[in-house]
Amino acid sequence: MKEAAGYDYFDVAADVGVKAWGPTLPEAFAQAGLGVFALMVEPASVDARESKEVSAQGKSPETLLVNWLNECLYVHDIEGFVVSRIEFPVFEAERLHSLLWGEDLDPARHRVGTVVKAATLHELRIGRADRGWEVRVILDI
Repeated sequence: MKEAAGYDYFDVAADVGVKAWGPTLPEAFAQAGLGVFALMVEPASVDARESKEVSAQGKSPETLLVNWLNECLYVHDIEGFVVSRIEFPVFEAERLHSLLWGEDLDPARHRVGTVVKAATLHELRIGRADRGWEVRVILDI
């Protein structure tokens, strides 16, 4: 039986896909974000010491998800921030505001994994599932 919320990966030629699910659309988005960050650093090694604010806009749920994931990647790339928890104080049809909980990357504690360049719109899917919502997004690595 599948957990109420979570993520998994699927193979794509030269890239990787994240399949995420949750009882609500914001939870499915959060799980997709956690799945992306888990590719880069083992989540169990990350402490939720501080939060970073990340906002995004999009004309559809698909563009909203990709824009938000790419903003999250920007925070990781520029600030060296790794994440263990994600919250959405604001989640609307065309905009969202999130809090990424984590800490600065510490090479002594965090083993760096896959470098994720970007989230893409290629074959992106968002829809209702048996027990909530499911998203599938392909990442450029």
